[in-house]
Amino acid sequence: MSGRANIFMAGDERYHADTCTALIAANRAGEVAFSALARGSYPGRKLPAAMLPQVCSVGYWDAAHDQAWGLGEHRNEGIEITYLANGRLGFRVDGSAHPLGPGDLTITRPWQPHSVGDPAVASSRLYWLILDVGVRQPHQAWQWPSWLVFSKADLRDLTALLRENEHPVWRGTPEIERCFGEIGRLADESQTGDPPVTRLVLAINELLVCVHELLRAQNPPRKVSLTLGERSVAMFLERLRERLAEPWTLEIMAERTGLGRTRFAHHCRKLTNLAPMDYLRHLRVEEAKSRLTATDAPVTDIALDCGFGSSAYFASVFRSAVQCTPSQYRTRLTRTSHKRAPAAGC
Repeated sequence: MSGRANIFMAGDERYHADTCTALIAANRAGEVAFSALARGSYPGRKLPAAMLPQVCSVGYWDAAHDQAWGLGEHRNEGIEITYLANGRLGFRVDGSAHPLGPGDLTITRPWQPHSVGDPAVASSRLYWLILDVGVRQPHQAWQWPSWLVFSKADLRDLTALLRENEHPVWRGTPEIERCFGEIGRLADESQTGDPPVTRLVLAINELLVCVHELLRAQNPPRKVSLTLGERSVAMFLERLRERLAEPWTLEIMAERTGLGRTRFAHHCRKLTNLAPMDYLRHLRVEEAKSRLTATDAPVTDIALDCGFGSSAYFASVFRSAVQCTPSQYRTRLTRTSHKRAPAAGC
């Protein structure tokens, strides 16, 4: 689901509430059946604050035919588990396609961008549970709801299985399908009366037990490195080039990764061999070099678009890094390109 309650941070991005207007519109038009319990801006009957804390959304849709809408790339502020009971769906995680068929289970963590539909939703019956476990970054400690009835050992094992592997699609089991079917029935029942809280608690607990059993049986390779602060910093740095114009400071960068300044700087230097602000300047200069030769935009505009506060500061940083001014660099590269170009008519 692409609904997001209020505003939350995931990596270096700020996500705003999304009301799933396309799904709601399709439901109102009779194009798709939809039943859910939700909080925040997720669509569905609203859960009271004290009821099923940490459940963001739980329910299903039933699309009797192919739709004209899809859920574009998004992240959730909780771990999301979906189960495709019928039909087929396009599904992408971290940029890779994973077409879903009947019986497929998906698990996505808050830092994993994913989309549903290719690009539109096909005829399908999809169940989901989005549970906020208090994390936005891979290195953060998970905080499960107090109403789970897992033993401490089993909950530690489930957490490790979910944190130390990020495989997104699994083959579900009949038990998982039965649990989601019961959750869907209870969601339907809740639309016209008080939510049957005890039964919902039992159904979600049983679902998570079944997911735990599935993962244990599959015994996926575990990578502790997926849970470290270094990974959170690496994910941030991968996307930093796309956000060079933002007024970054060491404090803001560290905050976006959920780390203190010292730890963030340590991981940044380990990954890039540069201090954070030095690496940022390097990325800005490299982007400016690319734009200077690829466009005719004024130098001042390029400076501002790349995150430099003024053309004078840009010129100073650029000269220090490249040993010439931005204008000289553009002229030199342009002349070199012309000299290498084939003669007319060749």
